Amino acid sequence: MPNESKQILVIGIDTSSIESFFEAKKKSIFKAERITGPQRILDSFKTWLKDKNIKINKFDFIATDKLNDFIDLLKKEEKKTIVFSGGDPLWFGIGRLLIQNFPLSKLYFEPAATSFQLAFSRLGKPWQNTKWISLHGRDPLPFEKAIKKLPSSLVVLTDSNRGGAKEVYQLLYSVGLHGKYEFWTFERLGYQNERIIKINSIEDFPADLDPLHLVILFKKEEPLIKSKDLPLFGIDDSVFLQNPDCPGLMTKREIRVQLLAELNLPREGVIWDIGSGVGSIGLEALRISPNLKLVSIDKRIGSKNIIKENARRTGVKPSLIIEDEALNIFKENKIIPSLLHPDRVIIGGGGPNSHLIVEEVMKLINSTCTLVIPLISLKSISKLETILKPKVHKLCISQHQSYRGVSIGEDIRLSPLNPVFILKCVIQ
Repeated sequence: MPNESKQILVIGIDTSSIESFFEAKKKSIFKAERITGPQRILDSFKTWLKDKNIKINKFDFIATDKLNDFIDLLKKEEKKTIVFSGGDPLWFGIGRLLIQNFPLSKLYFEPAATSFQLAFSRLGKPWQNTKWISLHGRDPLPFEKAIKKLPSSLVVLTDSNRGGAKEVYQLLYSVGLHGKYEFWTFERLGYQNERIIKINSIEDFPADLDPLHLVILFKKEEPLIKSKDLPLFGIDDSVFLQNPDCPGLMTKREIRVQLLAELNLPREGVIWDIGSGVGSIGLEALRISPNLKLVSIDKRIGSKNIIKENARRTGVKPSLIIEDEALNIFKENKIIPSLLHPDRVIIGGGGPNSHLIVEEVMKLINSTCTLVIPLISLKSISKLETILKPKVHKLCISQHQSYRGVSIGEDIRLSPLNPVFILKCVIQ
């Protein structure tokens, strides 16, 4: 039961049973002098009062649609006040603003089911593992960070002033993950005219999309990917299985294409991909030159299975996949003789042992070999340059910066990917 001494009673409403809700709460409501809430809820409440033959002028009414004006009016005169709020007022609702402006000694909260809980109930899906984010009045960057972690589901509270669900759709497309998620819109949840739509393309958006809506993204089960439908190289990032503990930790498409160009792949020979991550660079190299023999090496636990799955998706077969520290591999002679002398080497992942790995690789080269090393640290470049310059032919260093367009309402901003330095040399 609410504390009678509280001046402001904030009541969350499940709009699916709004009339019975007012009936159940009438004892608390009729003790108030002032009734506040979104205009749509106030209108429903006034209709209910008329149906009960109760005089509307019994209460002062204040709409909360203009929040600053509402707070100012609330402060002017202390009255016993009801604040109606859709769902849970402390979940991206008016509760935060009230707490900022009034002492807790004057506030009492009674939550109802949130809009996203109603949405999950409509589809019959559990929601305990879902993530959520609000775009209302916020920059889209948090959305990018949230979706790149590849959550099983993501609730997005939209900002209708910036396009609402359409903005979310454009953001999802711009980060290249539109193929991984089902896109659902939920309008006017709990009202008689609620509408739920699964969006498959931009044409699916209704012309009369209600401002009162939210979006939920559900991760799709991985489809069977036909390698013949993939491009020869420059495969979309979303095609590759990634480590669930490190989502997004892979060489992005733009840099991957550049690295493959720098490798100047031969028709035949041996290529080592050290610090291969999800295996994307080496696997795409095999698509370009199918007669190459690929050795993929990565130290992360589980990387071998991820690379195997990505090999299946891209339709290629590495000759050897090793899950271990590169220095351990050299020390314990884990590479079979036929793959021991590489013609191309790419060393990714960085780390403090890069220079030691380079020194071990150079010992095993017995013919001309192109070595390519992507780096994010200038200090690493200096250390590697000191080792390589006296021993190699034509040492080159370049820096690459790519941007991806991200929608902001009707406009687009460019979101930078991490800059990458590429060190390339020929060892003879």
